[in-house]
Amino acid sequence: IERGEFLAILGSNGSGKTTLIKHLNGLLQPTQGQIYFDGQAVKQVEDQEIFSRIGIVFQDPNDQLFAATVEEDVAFGPTNMGLPEDEVALRVKRALAQVGIEGLAGKSIHALSHGQKKRVCIAGILAMEPSVMILDEPTDGLDPNQKALVQSLLGRLAEGRCIILST
Repeated sequence: IERGEFLAILGSNGSGKTTLIKHLNGLLQPTQGQIYFDGQAVKQVEDQEIFSRIGIVFQDPNDQLFAATVEEDVAFGPTNMGLPEDEVALRVKRALAQVGIEGLAGKSIHALSHGQKKRVCIAGILAMEPSVMILDEPTDGLDPNQKALVQSLLGRLAEGRCIILST
């Protein structure tokens, strides 16, 4: 899969889409074969490097969100990458704007709708500026308006990065 490509992994519930996705950034290790990223076996690359270059948005936002506020949650990844505070703040602001929720920065995670939580998860990955974004069922549980919003967002995000989507 090349940079700028948009790949959909299609399958029924229980077919292994999420399991495959977790192999792509080393959350799970294959019992046979290898997963390669930029010519290197994923299991031979430091976790921090892989996690900063391949971002995963989980199906259930409650499995991904944990901080008290939107801003704190989106800042978690860039902070753990060791970036300076001003760079973290810039990335958080930019990521929130990209997903259209900049007005929610100080809001409690628990006060958000399901659709807003999904966009916070996407912003959290965007703030790390990965070259690959993997989204597991990104429109699951969303109403038609929120689905359209997320689909439009994904189209814009595909420019210059690889997007892998399971559905």
